[in-house]
Amino acid sequence: MQDTTPIKQDKATPFRKKVSPHPRPQEDEKDELEEDVDIAAATDIKAGDVLQFARPGLQDRLVKDLRRGRIAVGIDLDLHGLTVQLAKEQLEQCLIECRREDIRCLHIIHGKGFGSASQQPVLKQQLNIWLRQKKSVLAFCSATQRDGGTGAVYVLLRNPKKHGR
Repeated sequence: MQDTTPIKQDKATPFRKKVSPHPRPQEDEKDELEEDVDIAAATDIKAGDVLQFARPGLQDRLVKDLRRGRIAVGIDLDLHGLTVQLAKEQLEQCLIECRREDIRCLHIIHGKGFGSASQQPVLKQQLNIWLRQKKSVLAFCSATQRDGGTGAVYVLLRNPKKHGR
């Protein structure tokens, strides 16, 4: 090896210098609310009703994968048995956490409402309204039987890297 000479090349070096990491700009943590949401259609929900919502322009295959539970869930949120106000606060905190951690799909357990005074799903109706109002929510649907059926939902969130925060 001592008598070898390196070959001269006109090409660029095969590696790039790593750029030092810098933090993403911090913007308002609150999720913007959608202006034109049909709340009347979202309020008459029964315990066994299947929830389903998708923003216009979302691919059908993506919605089918969400409905079948084929998208990896990043966070599970259990709202079962909470008051409406506490459930809303928990949902807000969870959506903020999902944005920070770049989580695209979450699983929310809301229950079927059998424990409420009216035997109607209060949290299910409220969650149906709240999720429709959030701009970061692309779609949601009732979970598969193994994950809670009509007592839970899968939520698909907007990718903050593609669409800004």
